[in-house]
Amino acid sequence: MKHKKIRFGQGFKVLMANKRAQAAQMTIAPGDSEGGPSNRHRGADQWLYVVGGRGTAIVKGKKYALSAGTLLLIEHGDQHQIKNTGRQPLKTLNIYSPPAYSARGNELPAARP
Repeated sequence: MKHKKIRFGQGFKVLMANKRAQAAQMTIAPGDSEGGPSNRHRGADQWLYVVGGRGTAIVKGKKYALSAGTLLLIEHGDQHQIKNTGRQPLKTLNIYSPPAYSARGNELPAARP
């Protein structure tokens, strides 16, 4: 069993993983964004849960409001961007299945979902 207390810092950080899935925290400063036209996980689904803050997710060109308690599924291959539209940091917990990033946060090659 793995266990960890999450402390949200700045940016993106892989928290823990096994061969089937991984968890990461992401903090986006007010006015900033992550992703864009080329951002699509080639072989992993991303479950994004908003812990705090406000923002907008743009997935395959469609906008979705984000606030604390929002859960969003971004399927592998979906073009997406996450924007912080609020005054506080946008904090998200992200689950990738299968893992999408190395322990250092570098994108992994496409895997079979």
